[in-house]
Amino acid sequence: MKKIILIEDETSVVSFIKKGLQENGYEVSVAFDGRTGVQLVQGNDFDLVILDIMLPEMNGLDVCKEIRKTNQQVPILFLTALGTSENIVLGLESGGDDYLVKPFKFIELVARVKSLLRRSNGISPQETAELEPDNAHVFQFSDLIVNDYTKKVTRAGEEISLTSTEYKLLLYFLNNPEKVISRAEILDAVWGVNYELGTNVVDVYVNYLRKKLDSQDDNKLIHTVIGMGYVLKKP
Repeated sequence: MKKIILIEDETSVVSFIKKGLQENGYEVSVAFDGRTGVQLVQGNDFDLVILDIMLPEMNGLDVCKEIRKTNQQVPILFLTALGTSENIVLGLESGGDDYLVKPFKFIELVARVKSLLRRSNGISPQETAELEPDNAHVFQFSDLIVNDYTKKVTRAGEEISLTSTEYKLLLYFLNNPEKVISRAEILDAVWGVNYELGTNVVDVYVNYLRKKLDSQDDNKLIHTVIGMGYVLKKP
């Protein structure tokens, strides 16, 4: 049973979401303020975080940043009434993987939850460590190596820590080397739902990934093709 933590201070919303997720087979824990939410996430092994932005004690953006200091892998879904594009980008930039605006249809929430859990493969670090290596799950491109069993990413021997969305984005590039990929294609493949966020979210995450992968200007792997999108190609 997948374990979800809901960090939300509106009791009516908590009751509605908790009941619905439990009926869909999820184990749900609740924190009614941001600081308690951080403590629970840091002290437990959750498969997904659902997070409001307007919270007592610590707002959701700061909660997300605090979680990301120690946990880059757990998917974080923002669920908030703050639905402007600026707020959406702020949420994603703070380390969130997805953003759903209130009011919402519960069926859409469940779809987002399932998508995020699929994206993280639902395999715990302890389980992946026990799996035997398989070359079919190891990607190598130039000096970049990704083991899709252990989720370990290295470049030139240096290990790189990625969030779940950054990792999914990198895998998509690795599965399409040397191909010019449009922003719309990336949005559909990585986020998996018809979003109304605009393609700027793609640019934001490509820039995050570049900063972590491409430390030298003359050794870049991800290149911009003006007016068309992005391409993964060797320096």
